[in-house]
Amino acid sequence: MSPTQRRLDPDQVRRYVTASLGPAPGVTGCGPLTGGGFAAVWWVTLDDGQTVVLKVGPPPRVPLLRYERDMIGAEARYLRLVAARAPGVPVPPLLHHGRDPVLGDWLLTGLLPGRTLWDLTEAGAEVGPVRAEFGRALAALHGVTGDHYGYDGGRTGAPTWRGAYTAILDDLLADAADWAVPLPVPAARIRELVDRHAAVLDAVRRPALLHFDGWAGNVLAIDGPDGTPRLSGLVDGERHLWGDPLLDLVSPLLFRRAEDEPDDPLVRAYRAVAPFPLDAGARRRLGLYRLHLYLLMTVEMPSRGITAESDPWRVDRLAELLDAELSDLDRPWPLRASRSAGTAGAG
Repeated sequence: MSPTQRRLDPDQVRRYVTASLGPAPGVTGCGPLTGGGFAAVWWVTLDDGQTVVLKVGPPPRVPLLRYERDMIGAEARYLRLVAARAPGVPVPPLLHHGRDPVLGDWLLTGLLPGRTLWDLTEAGAEVGPVRAEFGRALAALHGVTGDHYGYDGGRTGAPTWRGAYTAILDDLLADAADWAVPLPVPAARIRELVDRHAAVLDAVRRPALLHFDGWAGNVLAIDGPDGTPRLSGLVDGERHLWGDPLLDLVSPLLFRRAEDEPDDPLVRAYRAVAPFPLDAGARRRLGLYRLHLYLLMTVEMPSRGITAESDPWRVDRLAELLDAELSDLDRPWPLRASRSAGTAGAG
């Protein structure tokens, strides 16, 4: 288990449910759900026939990354926001958000049906249609506009997307220093490379609502009438932020490059609803966003108890990917193309 995950037992689960719903309905069964590494997540059956999900935040005094402060509260705000302003996007219904000096921070939500897109892909299922639905759902989510860029709840943000992105990156570099995380090049060199290309971020002039963590393990699908999987849910919105819609095309194509796969069902469906050119400016922005994701996945490893011994593939793969993105940023880039990108894809 990650150090950020509370160790729960059935009696504790009952306490959270009672604190959320009162003495009735009662708990008839419960068990842990796997797949995440930040919060403790359990399924819970109730004697009124409901099945719900309990998500409990980290224990007190457990060290977190800077952006992870109040992540359970952030997910509660995200679920309320999507339900009110993007009701066509399938997210779990929020039943209760609790905060208590002893119990900590927790959510109780409905349980959405379905298997993860990761499991379906591993099983060899035809996932093109559900990926296309996911692309359209992301476009609907991005139709929600905020009043600032970056995170909510008093966390890192700025009046411009360039300001928010660079501040978020600075937080990760500071976290890397705090945790003594080895980086491919010194932090100052990473910031220098980002600053060299940060002007392309000024093309973004509307803070869109971003899920950010749309990897295949957070996308649910159920079999349709013809047996083809169909989108049933998008879960784990605690990392949401406000910014460039292109950022949300990175996690769904994890370890791949969206600009090199315009015919991927997700990319094609997204662009059909929310067109954007895959020009030089968009490509550079996507590269910056991959750099951010790979840096985050690298920096969070010590806080999750991940080491080169426990997960050598992840350590080696992220080092390779980070090095590739940094090398790309170090190459000459056509400044004229970056200026001509203008408002393209800004949303």
